[in-house]
Amino acid sequence: MDPQVPKDKYNGVWWIFFMLGLGTLLPWNFFMTATMYFTSRLADPVSEANFSVNATEEAPRSVLQAKFNNVMTLCAMVPLLAFTCLNSVLHQRIPQKIRIAGSLMAILLVFLLTAILVKVELEPLAFFIITMIKIICINSFGAVLQGSLFGMAGLLPASYTTPIMSGQGLAGTFAAFSMICAIASGSAIQDSAFGYFITACAVIALAIASYVALPKLAFFQYYQESQNNTPAEDEENKMDLLKKDQRQQSAGEDDKQTPSMFSIFKKIWVMAVSVCFAFTVTIGTFPAVTVDVRSSIAGGGVWEKYFIPVSCFLFFNVFDWAGRSLTAVCMWPGKDSKLLPGLILARVIFVPLFMLCNVQPRVSLPVYFTHDGWFITFMILFAFSNGYLASLCMCFGPKKVDPNEAETAGAIMAFFLSLGLALGASLSFVFRALV
Repeated sequence: MDPQVPKDKYNGVWWIFFMLGLGTLLPWNFFMTATMYFTSRLADPVSEANFSVNATEEAPRSVLQAKFNNVMTLCAMVPLLAFTCLNSVLHQRIPQKIRIAGSLMAILLVFLLTAILVKVELEPLAFFIITMIKIICINSFGAVLQGSLFGMAGLLPASYTTPIMSGQGLAGTFAAFSMICAIASGSAIQDSAFGYFITACAVIALAIASYVALPKLAFFQYYQESQNNTPAEDEENKMDLLKKDQRQQSAGEDDKQTPSMFSIFKKIWVMAVSVCFAFTVTIGTFPAVTVDVRSSIAGGGVWEKYFIPVSCFLFFNVFDWAGRSLTAVCMWPGKDSKLLPGLILARVIFVPLFMLCNVQPRVSLPVYFTHDGWFITFMILFAFSNGYLASLCMCFGPKKVDPNEAETAGAIMAFFLSLGLALGASLSFVFRALV
């Protein structure tokens, strides 16, 4: 490496990537964790009037309430996949600065609208439709943001993928803590939800400020200028790469100059498919199945209202974040190990384990793991393995290719991550129906 490479002073670039990672998944996590607020707005008007954050929902669920988690997951993950693909085209036409800053600004506006709508009375069906449109919007812009961010991180040393993954993990933990504080406040659910969404606005605003500061840092400037001086500066644009490669082959040029997307994919396909499978299993069960698990020991006590926010959302996000963060100090097994895809394949065991917990209401399967301890144990192992193994794949993908191919490899990995999320969202309907 060039000895003139500047240092990342005060880890400034690392922390900005961490904040931007936080900004990519914070919107989705805030919507997902606020299911209690959203489902309360979907109840029939009589039960909705007196619903507070501390209320236990005993009335039969309406159709909109029953389908909310599955439809929400699908409305989140399918646009995420579609816009991750479109990011390739957008790269050619829209500068990186507009893609990242514009996406963050759009997400901020959606959250401001969500906070305002807390105070606006709407019919359940109208509220359901508007909520799903907002979820589609934040995940569409989130996909553009995520794809651009992983592509940008591919220009820097491999360790700069870790703060993005770690920031994404913290997004869920932050959202879960915010929801627990809302429950603990004892406020009416509308008041708690308003403060909850305004908190999200503040964090997104901080992510925007971080991105504005990024180009001013010498460490980032060095790698950006290095990339601008290479002939393959359009690597993130996959479609453009395919066209260039075809032109080069017909002209008899050396195709090493601009490697095709397919040639890069051949080098990283194991990591790409592994990260896809990891998130298919994760989103297939969380939150669609896990959010319906009921405590067997609460007996109507205080633990009843904290059970899902703590054992489902908080535990998942804390241990997922711990797994992601561990990759900063430990990268076992190695990038060429067959054990890594094997461990990811083994995670499929969590699907039947969660289905056999105390998921209510249920139709087909018996309950084998009644006690809360079983569910909490499965959740910790499920979350930690997801964070650690998926982060390893995301870090190893760009490491398996030449430096001038790293940005494209990062974009391909982001696409397969999004594909896994979309497949998981589709399968969540099947998994929940089987219970």
